[in-house]
Amino acid sequence: MGRQTKRRALSVALVIGVGVLAVLGPPASAQSTSPSDSSSTSSSSDSTSSSSSSDSTSSTGDSTPTSTEAVQGTLLDKKGTADSKDDEPVKGVKVNAEDASGKQVGTATADEDGKFTISLPGPGHYLVRLALDTLPKGVTLDESAATREFDISPDQVRTLVFDIGGAARHTTGKFEQFQQAAADGAYFGLIIALCAVGLSLIYGTTGLVNFAHGELITFGAIVAYYFNRNLGWPLLLAAPVAVVFGGAFGWLQYTGLWGPLRRRGTGNIAQMVISIGLALSLVNVYQYFFGALTRPYSDFHAQRAVAIGTIELAPKKLVSMAICLLLLVAVAVALQRTRTGKAMRAISDNPDLASSTGIDVDHVVRVVWVLGAALAALGGILFSIAQDVNFEQGSGLLLLLFAAITLGGLGEAYGALVGGFVVGLFVNVSTVWIPTELKNVGALAVLIIVLLIRPQGILGRAERIG
Repeated sequence: MGRQTKRRALSVALVIGVGVLAVLGPPASAQSTSPSDSSSTSSSSDSTSSSSSSDSTSSTGDSTPTSTEAVQGTLLDKKGTADSKDDEPVKGVKVNAEDASGKQVGTATADEDGKFTISLPGPGHYLVRLALDTLPKGVTLDESAATREFDISPDQVRTLVFDIGGAARHTTGKFEQFQQAAADGAYFGLIIALCAVGLSLIYGTTGLVNFAHGELITFGAIVAYYFNRNLGWPLLLAAPVAVVFGGAFGWLQYTGLWGPLRRRGTGNIAQMVISIGLALSLVNVYQYFFGALTRPYSDFHAQRAVAIGTIELAPKKLVSMAICLLLLVAVAVALQRTRTGKAMRAISDNPDLASSTGIDVDHVVRVVWVLGAALAALGGILFSIAQDVNFEQGSGLLLLLFAAITLGGLGEAYGALVGGFVVGLFVNVSTVWIPTELKNVGALAVLIIVLLIRPQGILGRAERIG
């Protein structure tokens, strides 16, 4: 590749990488958030799956809120059972909203479906309270459970959950909590494994520790969001297109940046520093175009959980787990059986020897970048279906990705599969015994212990140094 061609490729990579977001949507400051956008975290989104719907409906009909800030919810009597079929809408309940000073700023009455929406005067701190004297006969709720405090950001619609008649659903024993945490951890672990495969393959074939891999995860989630929300495409169509865009973004990065750097003989340390700068740049680009708010897709935002014994999982999580398993098995088979997969493993073992046997190393590495970026984009979409989309979600997962590939064995694709699942599972299971804020610390502690016992990782091979 000539010098002029390299310059053109680099220009294309920089222009298209930023231009995709510019074409799909205007800067965040010029966007208005859809009334169904919510900043709820995964816990509130998943709990909503068994007690409320995200489809906002005014107490006076099917109209949407007239102001940009609002609060909404669905009141359901769970009848004290784990079966969502027993849920019944609680209608006629008066819902009052108060500001930080205690002044009432809005009120609504739950409709026939138990839904309510209250428009708020603007951003700030609010309190929503159910009028207990308006609850139907036979339906009871503690005073503390009838009140919710929350903060509203500009252009945000907040979804609230009130646990009516659901006391019997809460697990009290450690074993029941462990079961639920293990199920959630299996989902999270499969997402981590899917995203970590590409990072491990890139390291194995090029020696690059890519700190910008997390931004490939975010890229897929944001592109899918723009197709889904801005263009109105169903997520089932927007997601595959976003995965293609993610793979193309990986190809552009390699063609315009990493490929030329490798051919010039740039050291791995220098490339790692460049990847850190690229990651920081992309995070700021995402924030500029997407904004700092966490936003959900228009599809599958809130679902009723499926009860499997004492475990409750939303259907979207079950489907995501099935997709991850299918793709991980497909990647493992491809690495073992296909010609390109064997070439990838050969380059990981010895690039010079692989090149001397006739393998086109540059072509194979380019395929690795496309595959790794596409898998990362899909992982970002599946993660965002449950967690919603945020401009820095990929960078938040990056530490766990590095822990996964180190635990499984540096450069070992199969090790990334195992390490990712173990890390994701332990992160969630550890919350049964330790505070949620420390869950990542527990995962890293396991990483340290395993490496002390087996420095090459679970599936890595011991090598003689010196």
